[in-house]
Amino acid sequence: MNLLEDESLAIEPESKPARNDGLFDGDTGTLPLDARRALCQLLSGPSVDAGRHSQLWPAVLRFEAQLRARLNDLFLELVIDRDGGVAFTRQADTGELETPVLLRSSPLTFIDSVLLLYLRQQLAEADAQGHRAVVEESVLVDALSVYEKNLSTDRAGFNKRVAASIAKMKESHVLEKLRGSEDRYEVSPALKLLFSAEDVQSLAQIYRQLREADENMEEGANER
Repeated sequence: MNLLEDESLAIEPESKPARNDGLFDGDTGTLPLDARRALCQLLSGPSVDAGRHSQLWPAVLRFEAQLRARLNDLFLELVIDRDGGVAFTRQADTGELETPVLLRSSPLTFIDSVLLLYLRQQLAEADAQGHRAVVEESVLVDALSVYEKNLSTDRAGFNKRVAASIAKMKESHVLEKLRGSEDRYEVSPALKLLFSAEDVQSLAQIYRQLREADENMEEGANER
């Protein structure tokens, strides 16, 4: 009997360990360089979008499954809008499971909320026209001025709050300064995923009622 023909006695060739070409000394990671860069941008935030990150966006799409797995390990979720060309990371809904929160969050002031609503509306209008959403800082100040009476503060105090809110949007990269400009910014496309059209309508109705209430109170005071 030929021993090699007997499956029970056949000798299997020794399997070779999988090759791992690390990117640096001691590297045990498995993602390629572009995928790692995309992962870092997703974690640092606020988003990866096709316009500002032309090299990272293809990596997000190509390595979507691997990126989702890495983020899920951290109790995070990858959100992708392929048509809009934007992706970002948010905390995963883990139900009653106690999990650490890695993403930084800060409470929104009244002015913050109004500013975000205005920027979201500008983004929607720009999308409808096929343009990038670009805003000027002076225009933002004027747009928020209609809510000055809601804060019961003087003009200097109100302007200080508006400036702080705009600065917060810059720090969080909701507003990205345009090259060669001191006061013009592009609105991050990630706002489309954070605020749906229904959210915008609901918030707009609330703030419209606030303005109308102030106007009615002012008219009543003038009639006395």
